[in-house]
Amino acid sequence: MSSMRLGSDLCYTICTPDAGSVIKTYSPDLIVNRILNPDVPFAEVERQVDALFARLHAVVIGPGLGRDEFMQSCARLCIQLARKRDMYIVLDADALWLVQNEPDVIAGYSKAVLTPNKAEFARLCTTLGVDAEQDPDTAARQLANALKGPTILQKGGIDRITNGTEEAHVDAEGSLKRCGGQGDILAGCLGTFAGWAAIYAQEHSPRSTASSAGELAQDNLLLYAGYGAALTARACSRRAFEKHRRAMLAHDLLVEVGPAYQELWDA
Repeated sequence: MSSMRLGSDLCYTICTPDAGSVIKTYSPDLIVNRILNPDVPFAEVERQVDALFARLHAVVIGPGLGRDEFMQSCARLCIQLARKRDMYIVLDADALWLVQNEPDVIAGYSKAVLTPNKAEFARLCTTLGVDAEQDPDTAARQLANALKGPTILQKGGIDRITNGTEEAHVDAEGSLKRCGGQGDILAGCLGTFAGWAAIYAQEHSPRSTASSAGELAQDNLLLYAGYGAALTARACSRRAFEKHRRAMLAHDLLVEVGPAYQELWDA
């Protein structure tokens, strides 16, 4: 939903039928696809997801996912279909549980970005043989390199974004409270920036370095997307905390997505 408020033309929520009935009550603006149905053949689930992905620029996988076998299988399927279609992928929350257990599902794919918090980062490092207790910048770069393609957006006191070669830090002011669901705001914003990166890539011939003033390096598009999303999420948090203080909840950040973008990028 944060993607909608940031300016995505269309944003689809893909979920199970039971979850869809509840999610649809949140807002009449939501487009809810109840196609992750455990009661139909999995091949039919695959067909419907693939047909939907044909219309998208980017996909966010993980928020609200869960760790049961069926939903983890759906996450694996979505990653495989997105890779087949060369889509930009944001992996958050329980999608990172899948990567922790099956790193090959995303290894080698440069159009993916992972958004681990401290605990998720440590578990991914353990799986991939990286020392999570070393210098934080080095650890983040080594994790990205161990995955051989994806960008890492490590959330923390300082948000670290790296593709293993280039890196960026975001330490802008946020709030004095961290509330549940705040990471979903970041993931949604990142999904939008990733979608914009896909459009930019389509409109510019591929190159690893900018060939003219103001042109972005294609290899770093997800790095830029992560930087923009982290800044936007922190601005949302700061603005919401200024209004609600310790009573701040995730939905208080949601209404700040548009104003935060205007504050940061529309000047």
